[in-house]
Amino acid sequence: MINNAIARRYAKALVQLGSENDLIGSFSQELKVVNEIFVGNADLRAVFGSPAITADQKKEIMKELVARLSCSELTANFLFLLVDKSRIAFLAQIVEIYGKLADEQSGVIRPLVTTAFALDDSQIASIKNALEQKTGNKVMLEVKVDKSLIGGVVTHIGDIEYDSSVKTQLARINDILQKG
Repeated sequence: MINNAIARRYAKALVQLGSENDLIGSFSQELKVVNEIFVGNADLRAVFGSPAITADQKKEIMKELVARLSCSELTANFLFLLVDKSRIAFLAQIVEIYGKLADEQSGVIRPLVTTAFALDDSQIASIKNALEQKTGNKVMLEVKVDKSLIGGVVTHIGDIEYDSSVKTQLARINDILQKG
């Protein structure tokens, strides 16, 4: 829980900085790339987690990484701050929380729509438009296929689930019939 509070504090500060400089999107892209490198490289994580490696050595490694990725100065400074404060281990959490806070700031929601069959582009556009009208937010739709639904759609928006799948309807009918 403490780790989440630390990550939230850094993510919130970065969103505020990005908002002031109209850089929320670029911060997001740069942080995702850096995070993917850390997630995909156990040796790199081990180096930054090792007490045997000095802070200056870690900073030099980060400088090299930032230079190779051509990160902006503000993103680079943020990453150096994480190294200085020994918070680089929280990068994945910071990136995740940053994404959520940035979406809130930008008025974006990312619903997950699960269907029994693949949808064509017009159906996806129709669902997206309906959700945008209903929520008043910009919608970045993720569509997934789950054949076990039999038919219908299940939509997750944050913690809310709208389930109109045939599977759920059959389960409800079954409950009603068993209860009499």
